Amino acid sequence: MNISKETVKYISNLARIELTEEEIEKFSLQLNDILRYIEQLKEIDITNISPTAHILPISNVKRSDEPRSSLKIDEVLKNAPQKEGLFFKVPKVIE
Repeated sequence: MNISKETVKYISNLARIELTEEEIEKFSLQLNDILRYIEQLKEIDITNISPTAHILPISNVKRSDEPRSSLKIDEVLKNAPQKEGLFFKVPKVIE
């Protein structure tokens, strides 16, 4: 597959991007290089390679989910800038 200058012009028109002739030439060459690289990747034999989500063996560290008592309301609200009864008071953001 080959990306022509006309294709780059058409795509830039769809994206509402104004390109100079030098940019059209540059992007046409770059897109063709990308497509050639993809074709090289298609030639690689990957039949014995298992799919991976990440190249390194990473696992997420999580704490155990055990029930425990909550903080006391007085302790939670002690540093609140504003409070109203047993709740935090915040400024109105929706009119």
